[in-house]
Amino acid sequence: MDISVKRATGMAALASVCVGASVPVTGLLDGYPVLSGQAVRYAVGAALLLLWLRGRVPVPSGRDLPGLTVMVGAGMLGFNAAILVAQRYATPGFVAAMLGASPLVLAVAAPALMGRRPARGALAGGLLVAAGVVVLSGGGSWHGPGLALAALVVACEVLFTLGGVGVVARLGAVGASFWSCVGAAVGGAALSTVTRGSAAWPAPTAAEATAMLVLGSVVTAVAFVFWYTGVARLGADRVGVLIGLMPVAGLVASVALGRQELTAVAVGGAVVVAVGCVLGLSRRVPSAARPAPRPAVRA
Repeated sequence: MDISVKRATGMAALASVCVGASVPVTGLLDGYPVLSGQAVRYAVGAALLLLWLRGRVPVPSGRDLPGLTVMVGAGMLGFNAAILVAQRYATPGFVAAMLGASPLVLAVAAPALMGRRPARGALAGGLLVAAGVVVLSGGGSWHGPGLALAALVVACEVLFTLGGVGVVARLGAVGASFWSCVGAAVGGAALSTVTRGSAAWPAPTAAEATAMLVLGSVVTAVAFVFWYTGVARLGADRVGVLIGLMPVAGLVASVALGRQELTAVAVGGAVVVAVGCVLGLSRRVPSAARPAPRPAVRA
C-alpha cells in the first residue's frame, strides 16, 4: 500500500487536529488518577489496533526496544506527566508557546541524527510555526521550575516522533502504534498500582469512561497511526511543522464551547502557523527518496 505524500500529509494534519481539539475531553479526567486513566486509554487503543491488524501483529525485535521505550517512557507517559506538572508552575499559554518550538527542534534534530544538514524549508516553517503559536497562545508566564518543565514537555513531544522513526520503518505505523500502546498501558497500570495501591483504580463516572473511550479510540488509535504514517512518508523534520495545528485546533474547540473569545490576535497567530506549515511541507520529495510505510496487513 503506497501512500501518497498528499494523503500522508492530510493524515498527519488530522492527527494533530484530533490531539489539539481533545483538550476539553482530557479535562474530564482531572479528578481521576492520572496514570490509571492513561493506562485505560492506551489499553483501549491497543485493543482497537489489534482489531485493525486483524490479528497479524508484527513482532518487534531487539532493535525496536530502544525506540519503543522512548515512545512509551518519554512520548506517552512522560509527556502526559510533564504537561500535568508543568502547568503547576506555568500558565497553559506558556506551555503551549514552548510546545510550539517542537517543529523547529525536529527540523534540526531529525536530519542531524541521519548525518544530514537541516532543510531550509523545514527550518523556515518551524520558525514561523513557533512564532505563530506564541502569538496564538499569548505567551503566558512561568515561575520556579516552570521553564525547565515546559522545556521537558517539548523534549517529550520531540522524542515521541524521533523514537518512532526506526520502529515504524520496521513494524509499520499500525504495528508500532500497537506495541507502544501495549507498553504504555502495562507501564501506566504498574506505576499507578505501585504508587497509589488500591486507590489507583476507582470506578470511573460516566463522563470519565466516555473520555477514556474517546481518547483511546480517536486520539490514540487513529491519531497515532495517522501521525506515524506522516512521519514515515514525509520525514520527521518536515511533518513536525504540523504540530503547530494542535494549539490552533485547541483554540477552535475552546471558541466553539464558549470557553474563549476569538480575537484578531489569535486569528493572526493561526494564519502564521498555517503559512509555516505550508512552507515546511512545500519541498517535493521524490517517491524513491522516502520509503512508504509498510502495509499494516498483507492480504
